[in-house]
Amino acid sequence: MNIFDIPAQAWAGQILIGLINGSFYAILSLGLAVIFGLLNIVNFAHGAFYMMGAMATWMLGNYLGLGYWASMLLAPLLVGLVGIVLERLFISRIYHLDHTYSMLLTYGMTLMIESLFRNAYGTSGLPYSAPVALQGGTNLGVLFMPNYRLWVVGAAVAVCLATWLLIEKTRLGAYLRAATENASMARALGINVPRMLTLTYGCGVGLAALAGVFAVPVYGANPAMGSDLLIVVFAVVAIGGMGSILGSIVTGLVLGLMEGLTKVVYPEASTTVVFVAMIIVLLVKPTGLFGESR
Repeated sequence: MNIFDIPAQAWAGQILIGLINGSFYAILSLGLAVIFGLLNIVNFAHGAFYMMGAMATWMLGNYLGLGYWASMLLAPLLVGLVGIVLERLFISRIYHLDHTYSMLLTYGMTLMIESLFRNAYGTSGLPYSAPVALQGGTNLGVLFMPNYRLWVVGAAVAVCLATWLLIEKTRLGAYLRAATENASMARALGINVPRMLTLTYGCGVGLAALAGVFAVPVYGANPAMGSDLLIVVFAVVAIGGMGSILGSIVTGLVLGLMEGLTKVVYPEASTTVVFVAMIIVLLVKPTGLFGESR
């Protein structure tokens, strides 16, 4: 097919879908980058925490009658607390060990968390409606776009930029970086290093849960939803640079767009374009586009 024969509606539709997917990639890979960049932990449980955010939103609505906006605050907080407990019990014991141990530990945590939810709720998706204020759509000229999806793009970008500013431009961010880069010096300055590490992990987990909150009105809640997305998110982090917060944000959005545009030109390649991009980038720059040698 000649790309010039493709109607403008198809291009515009896939660009917007790519932005939506890219928003999820960006916020999920951001949480992974925070945990790896500051704690040096490869967190394979990230997809499970994303799923827990979606499931927590569904449970808060169905069991407690809480709406979307309340769940957007409570679900990341609850899942973040679960992450803090797991960090204190297990992850804090392996900071000094090789990455292999964190991969095995967090993968085991993933299997246990997913099994618990699968046994309780099965494997079928659980529907969740978008909030009334964001229902309906907006006419963008070339297509009619659901308001909720436009909200997801804007909210995800805002969260990503706020996180980057917090870590890179504030005193709290400086304390976090100091606690992870030079723990002895940080202790000498009066910083409670274990508390800062725990806070970092909890915040990274909370970001994954927030992505789950954003996702549940679009995809529903499903115990397997984290595993389905995690491998793509790891590819995004690898391309952007392991531990690079800005790299994760930019790469997530760009790869979402690339995936969407590929569906217009050659749909069969849309599921592999991210991994092809990863291979090319890592061959040229093994540390990723924004990564630095450790």
